[in-house]
Amino acid sequence: MSDLWGRFDKLVNAEDFLDFFEIPYDSWVVDVNRLHVLKKFSLYKQEIDREDSGMTSEERFARYREAMRKAYETFLTSTAPEQRLFKVFQQTPLGLVTIGISRKV
Repeated sequence: MSDLWGRFDKLVNAEDFLDFFEIPYDSWVVDVNRLHVLKKFSLYKQEIDREDSGMTSEERFARYREAMRKAYETFLTSTAPEQRLFKVFQQTPLGLVTIGISRKV
């Protein structure tokens, strides 16, 4: 399991994390929301780490995997502005008109 966590520590981008946890994904969704997926995962991971009550490596891996899946799936039905993960989305400047971007499937 230590080799697993060594590999985990070297992950860089959203695709790396999704591949590591063997979570299937739509590359278009990741391209559009890459940083937001990682930020959402980071928030979930922090919650897991705070709750750490002596969980095994296997349990931690399973919880992190579920957190990454949830983070990715958030952006299948929501947008970055709706999630307001970054400061730029937390306030709307006066006079700004926002538009939604959708993808036809």
